[in-house]
Amino acid sequence: MSFQDESTTPREPTLAERRARQQAERREREEASARVLEAQAKNKKRKRILIGTGVTVGVVAVIAIGYAIANAGDDVEARCVDDNNVVVDDSNCATPANTASGGYYGGGLYPIFIGGGGRQYHYNYGGAGNVGQVASGGSTVVPKDSATVKSGTSGKTISRGGLGVSSKGSSSSGGSSSSGS
Repeated sequence: MSFQDESTTPREPTLAERRARQQAERREREEASARVLEAQAKNKKRKRILIGTGVTVGVVAVIAIGYAIANAGDDVEARCVDDNNVVVDDSNCATPANTASGGYYGGGLYPIFIGGGGRQYHYNYGGAGNVGQVASGGSTVVPKDSATVKSGTSGKTISRGGLGVSSKGSSSSGGSSSSGS
């Protein structure tokens, strides 16, 4: 019978049909229980990963703080190099120097658009080499403010500054407290 009208009462299910329904209901309960257990296991794994990540970040932070404290007063050697990374005399690198009045002066303003600007000089921090040799190692990244930067060729302390630099380190008697030795 494919269709029943509203007046017909349904027949009782057979034994096979009841067992099939019971098995289907049991299978659905087991699948639901398996989904719940899987979700709990997934949450537990996610929680462990998050805890592990937090511990890792904490350890890295402790190491970084320890490194920063240990390297707070480092001395860094700087060598004036040309655009080919050949070490040249420090007088070629125009860095601001502290004057008695607390101001700064440097190599002056040389507009780039004029052309023929000559060789470009900059400092190589942490590298090695003597005048005339190619600097080995180091980088052009300026070290942190707490580091004392000394010339690798002359041994003089290099004063760093520029736009926005305060003159806190100078005194009115003409002396300078920028030397860190």
